[in-house]
Amino acid sequence: MGKERSRLARWFDRKGWRDIVVVVPYAWLVLFFLLPFIIVLAMSFARRADLSPPIAFLEDWPYIRWDNFERLLGDTVYVRAFFTSLWNAALATFFCLLLGYPMALGITRVSRSWRNLLLMLVILPFWTSFLLRVYAWVGLLGNNSWFNKILTATVNAVLPGEMALSSIPMMNSNFAVVLVMVYSYLPFMILPLYANLEKLDQTLNEAAMDLGSRPWQVFKDVTLPLSVPGIIAGGLLVFIPASGELIIPSLVGNASDPMIGRVISDEFSSARDWPMASAVAVALLLLLVMPMIVYSHFEKRAQVGSEVRS
Repeated sequence: MGKERSRLARWFDRKGWRDIVVVVPYAWLVLFFLLPFIIVLAMSFARRADLSPPIAFLEDWPYIRWDNFERLLGDTVYVRAFFTSLWNAALATFFCLLLGYPMALGITRVSRSWRNLLLMLVILPFWTSFLLRVYAWVGLLGNNSWFNKILTATVNAVLPGEMALSSIPMMNSNFAVVLVMVYSYLPFMILPLYANLEKLDQTLNEAAMDLGSRPWQVFKDVTLPLSVPGIIAGGLLVFIPASGELIIPSLVGNASDPMIGRVISDEFSSARDWPMASAVAVALLLLLVMPMIVYSHFEKRAQVGSEVRS
C-alpha cells in the first residue's frame, strides 16, 4: 500500500502533470468567462441590427460607438433598474446577515453530531429545484393562500373593525422579491460564516470573560472583529448573484419596477437589442467588480503595512 502511494505521489509530482493541474482551471476560465466577456464587451459597442447576434460593429472597426452607454446613462429606465437591483440586493444581504450570523454562531457552539445535522439542514434546500422553491413562494404569497389568510386574520385581530383587510397584498412587490431572495441565498451567508467562526480560538473568549468582560462585550470586542472576513465573504456571495437575479423578480416582482436582470433579459429576447443588453451587462459587471478590486487593493496595502510595522 505504501509503495502504491509513493508511486502515485511521484506521478503527480512530475512537472508535466503539475502544469496540467494548474493550466486546466485557467483554460476553463479563459474559455467560459474571458472569451464570452470579450464578445459581450465588443457587442456593447455595436449598433442595433437585424442579425442576432449583430456583427455590424465589425463594419465600423476600429471606431468605437458609445451610443449604448450614453443611452444607458441618460435613460431613467435603466438607472432606476440599477438602483432597484442594488437596493433589493443590499436589503437581502443585510437580512441574510441578520439571520445567518446567529445561526452560524449557534452551529459552532453545539456538539459535533448536532453540528453535522444542522449543517445538513442548512444545505437541504439545495436538494430541491430552485425554480420549484420559488414557485412554492408564489403559492404562499398569493392573496388566496392559506398563509395569507392566516396572516390577514392575525392582522385583523389587532386592527379596528372598520379597517379590516380582505387580504394582504404581497405578490408582485419588492417586499416579495427581497423575502424570496433572503430565503434562497441564506445558506450562502451561513456557510462562509460558519467556516470562519468554527476556526476561531475559543480561549480568547474565555480569557476575555476571565478579565471581567460580559458575554455581549466578548462578542463585540472578540468574536465580531475576528469574523469580519466571513461576513465579507458571505456578503459577496449573496449580494453579487442577488444584484443580477432574474427568476425571482420575474415570478414574484413588479413588472413596472424591474430589476436589472429582467431588463437585460427583455433587451435580449423581446426588444432583440443585443448591443444595448450587452452594454447593460457590462455596466453591471463593472459596478460589482470595481468595488471588489478597490477593496482587495487596500486590503493588500493594509497587510503589507502591518507586516512592515511588525
